Amino acid sequence: MPSTHRHAEGHNIGRTGWLRAAVMGANDGIVSTASLVLGVAAATSERGAIFTAGLAALVAGALSMAVGEYVSVSSQRDVERADITKERMELATLPERELDELTAIYQAKGLSPALAREVAVELSKGDVLAVHLREELGITDVNRANPLQAGWSSAASFAIGATLPLVAIVAAPEGVRMAVTFTTALAALALLGYLGARAGGAPRGRAMARTLIGGAAAMAITALVGALVGGAV
Repeated sequence: MPSTHRHAEGHNIGRTGWLRAAVMGANDGIVSTASLVLGVAAATSERGAIFTAGLAALVAGALSMAVGEYVSVSSQRDVERADITKERMELATLPERELDELTAIYQAKGLSPALAREVAVELSKGDVLAVHLREELGITDVNRANPLQAGWSSAASFAIGATLPLVAIVAAPEGVRMAVTFTTALAALALLGYLGARAGGAPRGRAMARTLIGGAAAMAITALVGALVGGAV
């Protein structure tokens, strides 16, 4: 007797919406804030000025990420909604043509014409709109755009990421301030790359290398600019 137990496979694609926003937000928070405070610290040793600049960067960056992600993903959602409305109208007014399109899609996937037609007819007995959205447009409940989720994920992760270098540069003694901040930021970037890759089921070494190389370059260049400008002023 065949088993009725359904094997639930664990896939990571459902995490892509919030994971992308969270990783991007945290990475930007760490790199941009660390770069800014290092640049300011290279120009001045005043702890108050460094903290003020870093805090302003944290607040402005988090708000910018939230608004930017919300607007961007909202635009994507508007396109999806327009396509869904169009597909719903075509199913209501041109059902045979839509059935032919679905049949052609399954033929392109390797089914014989007769079997492709049979599959298209059978699937159309259920949620036909969902079938057409998935097969024609690649739109599913898993990958639908969610502006609010993207916005708050980016803002929260940016603020968390930005807090690390800000605390490091304010708490560290003046003589080792920049070295401690640079090291803290690199450690945070490495951890971020590891966690992001682990959550998404991707190669961890490659993800860590990307974040480390890009972050280190950004911080080094900004610190150099701060030192040159500070020295000239």
